[in-house]
Amino acid sequence: MEMYENITASARTAMEELLKKANCRPGDLVVVGCSSSEIVGEPIGKGRAPQVAAAVLEGLLPPLKERGLFLAAQCCEHLNRALIIEREAAEKYGYDPVCVRPVPEAGGSFASATYEAMSEPVVVEHIRAAAGLDIGNTLIGMHLKEVAVPLRLKVKTIGRAPVNAARTRPKLIGGARAVYN
Repeated sequence: MEMYENITASARTAMEELLKKANCRPGDLVVVGCSSSEIVGEPIGKGRAPQVAAAVLEGLLPPLKERGLFLAAQCCEHLNRALIIEREAAEKYGYDPVCVRPVPEAGGSFASATYEAMSEPVVVEHIRAAAGLDIGNTLIGMHLKEVAVPLRLKVKTIGRAPVNAARTRPKLIGGARAVYN
């Protein structure tokens, strides 16, 4: 029981720090890739742990909801790293849903837990998120906006999984005479 509470607390702390540093706006997408296998010390995809995934999700959702942000949960490679998002987010951003439902064996424990927790989940193939949290080196970069800025969080691991984070920023264009905010 204590292990799950620690996982939830670490996930929440990591998300809160990410959101503080990322300056997301209400309605933004935040992508999360999470390997429950890595959290329990197994190679990615080899030690499914649905209870661990649920504990992570329990920590991530409150700070996102408090700020009016949308979670995008990245599936595993068996679903080509598709994403679980609320239908409202898909409609807001013009993302077309695809016909698949994640399960722990294809999609991953975290994506499956997210699908079950959302009110109207849909699966989409691509997004452009404002920020992201990567738990267990799941490679979320393909779902971030073009200019990703790595963030160093105080939370370095959740369980045994390494934690990485990024925010995005607009491109700097114009050259030597350009003025930037």
